[in-house]
Amino acid sequence: GVADPGHVVLPREIGLALRGGRVHRRPDVTAPELVTTPRPARTVATTAAGAAAEAVRLVERLGELWGDTPPPVLRSGGLGVRELRRTALALAVDDATAARVVELAGIAGLIADDGELEPRWTPTPGYDVWSAGTTGQRWSALCQPWLETTRCPALVGTKDARGAVRTCLGGDLDRAAAPSVRRWVLAKVAEHPGAAVDPESLVALLDWTSPRLAGRARDALVRWALVEAAWLGVTGAGAPAPTALPLLPAGGGGTAGDPGAAAADALDAALPPPVDHVLLQADLTAIAPGPLEPGLARSMALLADVESRGGATVYRFGPATVRRALDAGTSGDDILALLAAHSRTPVPQPLAYLVQDTARRHGRVRVGSAQAYLRADDEALLAEVLADRRAAPLRLRRLAPTVLAAQAPPAAVLETLRAIGLAPVAESPDGDLLLHRPAAHRAPARPRPRPVGGPPPTPPDEVLRSAVEALRGTEAARTRQSRELDRVGAGGSPPPPLEHLDPVGVIAVLRDAVAVRRPLWIGYVDATGSPARTLVDPVSVEAGRVTAFDRVAGEVRTFSVHRVTGVAPAEGPSMAAGC
Repeated sequence: GVADPGHVVLPREIGLALRGGRVHRRPDVTAPELVTTPRPARTVATTAAGAAAEAVRLVERLGELWGDTPPPVLRSGGLGVRELRRTALALAVDDATAARVVELAGIAGLIADDGELEPRWTPTPGYDVWSAGTTGQRWSALCQPWLETTRCPALVGTKDARGAVRTCLGGDLDRAAAPSVRRWVLAKVAEHPGAAVDPESLVALLDWTSPRLAGRARDALVRWALVEAAWLGVTGAGAPAPTALPLLPAGGGGTAGDPGAAAADALDAALPPPVDHVLLQADLTAIAPGPLEPGLARSMALLADVESRGGATVYRFGPATVRRALDAGTSGDDILALLAAHSRTPVPQPLAYLVQDTARRHGRVRVGSAQAYLRADDEALLAEVLADRRAAPLRLRRLAPTVLAAQAPPAAVLETLRAIGLAPVAESPDGDLLLHRPAAHRAPARPRPRPVGGPPPTPPDEVLRSAVEALRGTEAARTRQSRELDRVGAGGSPPPPLEHLDPVGVIAVLRDAVAVRRPLWIGYVDATGSPARTLVDPVSVEAGRVTAFDRVAGEVRTFSVHRVTGVAPAEGPSMAAGC
């Protein structure tokens, strides 16, 4: 058989004949040795702990970002390339790392499609539970699904066999051999504590041990597993991390107790304890000498921007950051009190002046919404309108002695004022009167029709014959469809009447049918605009389309939800029972 344009699959007998009766091309009886490089234990531990904390921070930041502005779901079910680029810029990482963060959050169940008519990627309730844990607990909750997943984030941005670009959270990123290769790699790494394993020697050993494992993607899966393990903090400087040993296949995962809890406790012990204070500087910066407590970290993220990260985090204050905190409902006095309570140094005078000046200017100009306004020179007339109960739907508010603002369109304001008994007129932004007169509609210029005399023309025999054949064919098709519908109906009974629903109701019924694997009768409008009806077993509902097995046609079809006119439950056996 043909595997791809450059390879063919031959029977085993032909392969043996081409190799002269040898099973292997190179009959090596000794496994190649792994090339390792010793690493200092402190370097391994600190590097792995820092990578683990950074991975947790990026996933947490992703949930906050998508919780505020969730990106849309593509019709194919993935994340758009531009949305991935925006996410990478917001996280201050490259596109490959952003794809890794998004995929990790997806496989951990922290983000998902919200299931709306216009779906978006949003955090799940599990994200709120996850974010309340310690750094070690959150890291362990990310590592465990990563060990089992078949998703390969490194494939994001590559092209499939049809030339389409693979998108993050989309299809065609799964590789069935990925979990087994990942666990094999981590087992070999765990066998050499305190040493980094050379990737090339690891590939050579896998080639000798399992030459047919994972096919042509085997070498890539080995390298991807090493890269992802280093990024996630499972390894540090190429060597197995002490904090991840309970999770690794050969590193203690079989010991008594919960390996996830043991790994979480190990990481929390390796990381410095959270601090509850910062050091305010006179240059409008604050230094956090370690990871801040969750509440203080959220307050500092609101009050200042992160200027640099590392063993200590540097925050910078500015008018925009202080205004951001004021817009969130914090007063200037509250900001100064918070800083004074959590700073080991006094609040510098430049920072106090910055907060006080920004708070004093905050709110001096106020912006509201008004769809229309009323203006009159007679203040008493406007006061009368403002007090009239019939004008209550306009939600009038006095802006000046001669100006009222209305929360209603200008046309509604004019109609209400005329009903009260006034004679208002509309005006332009320049103050000119706007007088409206009914528009006179005219048809475009057309030639005069010519008089037609005598009887109507008779169509040729070929046209009449074609029309009769078309009518007969349509009638025969309808008869066949009616027979098929009766045949697939429950017990030969006629199909039930269809309930007409809007697209939102149709999606809800179809998703319930997918969940319980129940067949449905659906009515839909085909490509020619003709109504039709069929019995289907819904399989999935995504991006405004439903994939279902059509029992009448005997094939899997895709229907657009906006073409479905009605649905009704079927009395026949379910898809699960039929299988």
